[in-house]
Amino acid sequence: MPRKKWHLPERQATDEDVYLNRRKFIRQAGLGSIALLGGCIPEKLLNPQQLVDPAKFLNPQVAEPTASPETAEPTPPSEWYPAPVNEAFATLDRPLTDERVAALYNNFYEFSTTKEVWRFIDNFEPRPWTVEISGLVQQPKTYDIDDLIGLMELEERLYRHRCVEAWSMAIPWTGFPMRALVDLVQPLSSARYVRMTSFFNPTVAPGQWDRSDYPWPYTEGLTMAEATNELTLLATGIYGHELPKQHGAPVRLVTPWKYGFKGIKSITKIEFISEQPATFWNSLVPREYSFLSNVEPEVPHPRWSQATEGFITTDPFNPERRPTLLYNGYAEYVAHLYG
Repeated sequence: MPRKKWHLPERQATDEDVYLNRRKFIRQAGLGSIALLGGCIPEKLLNPQQLVDPAKFLNPQVAEPTASPETAEPTPPSEWYPAPVNEAFATLDRPLTDERVAALYNNFYEFSTTKEVWRFIDNFEPRPWTVEISGLVQQPKTYDIDDLIGLMELEERLYRHRCVEAWSMAIPWTGFPMRALVDLVQPLSSARYVRMTSFFNPTVAPGQWDRSDYPWPYTEGLTMAEATNELTLLATGIYGHELPKQHGAPVRLVTPWKYGFKGIKSITKIEFISEQPATFWNSLVPREYSFLSNVEPEVPHPRWSQATEGFITTDPFNPERRPTLLYNGYAEYVAHLYG
């Protein structure tokens, strides 16, 4: 059968030494990510052409990167980073994932369907940037992102991160609770949901250019109870400095009890609304991606089990296999939301 348009390739797990050794990449790329996903992608879906992101060749407006992870300098601290650590989230039951690995291995479909997001972000500029607050609120306003950050008390939290693809990491995020924003803008009592929208600019985002039939811009949503939950974070930093582009600069959502695709990146709009909003993956593949998309080990993805996960510390090709925790280990904070 022909491959359906929503069967997205997730076979590009490339670790640090593979970047430094191209021959090793050619030998391993076709098999390593399949092992990482616990065999969740059928072998018949493999295509040698998918070992390199086709968007690089299909969109002539996307330039080659001017710097690679091997040579790029880390983002320096600034007046806001590092932020004080929230003691309630200062420790985890696992070590943090190496920062370099997290920077090389992530999803951002606006730029790439592979994990090599860093290769396609040079033309993306997260400053200047504004976030529009609108809908059922008493204080609608468009904020410059730095002005908005300046109004908030930033803090660092160590969170588990669980991808729907059955891999996980442990990440130190910096940001502010979303309920602080809710308090600032004062939603009306009729607001029952929050809809968030990312940027849309195909001239700098090859995924939007190449996959123009997808429901861009990327949108996500939460109930008001989820948005104001203690865990929900609007992240502006990571590993003690501001967010790099591939992590969703300048601001992204972090909901650690949900699968990672709920964490919309590079947010431009936050709307308070009365009806459940359409969201990107739920619109594209509703059978596979629900609106809630909570981490539930007993609820399998239609194409693979969610009972275990590959926890990545320093090597995406050799993750530690762990049992998946209900709500990613945050049941005490969120179980009451779901009856």
